[in-house]
Parts: sequence; structure tokens; C-alpha cells
Amino acid sequence: MARIAFTPNLRRHLDCPAVEGAAATVREALDLAFAANPRLRGYLLDEHGRLRKHVTIFVNDAAVADRSALSDPLAPDDEVFVFQALSGG
Repeated sequence: MARIAFTPNLRRHLDCPAVEGAAATVREALDLAFAANPRLRGYLLDEHGRLRKHVTIFVNDAAVADRSALSDPLAPDDEVFVFQALSGG
């Protein structure tokens, strides 16, 4: 089963523990997490369902390629990591 995990910084602001489940794409993995906490959707996705600019998702050690549909495929043993991107000057 794929596992989706969130950084401690995100967990500090939202209740989003790691989730495991059957998911064929990054979108399906996120939907598992959104089912547990619907507020998380608005924090990670914009009004069009695309990944917000301040959020980065990795599957294992590679950044997702499809930030719009989140259609990157997942293998059953993949780990999905959701980060809040940092910026500054």
C-alpha cells in the first residue's frame, strides 16, 4: 500500500497524520488524506484542484511531474511526501 506523509510543519497547522492505502496516482493518495481531513484539501490544492505554489510533493526521491492533475503513478510500496515549500529573501 502506498503511504502519504506530511512534514512536521504541516502537521503543526493541520491534523494530517500519515495515511496508507491503495492508490494508483498521487491524486488518489491525496484523496485518502482528504477523506481523513477535508480542510487539508484547501491548504494543498487551489480552487482548480492544482497543487498550490507553496506545496511540493515527492514520490520516493523524485518531485512530482504533474502539478495540475497529480497523475504521477504510484507503485504499491511508494512513499509520497508532502512539503510546504519555503521562500524568503
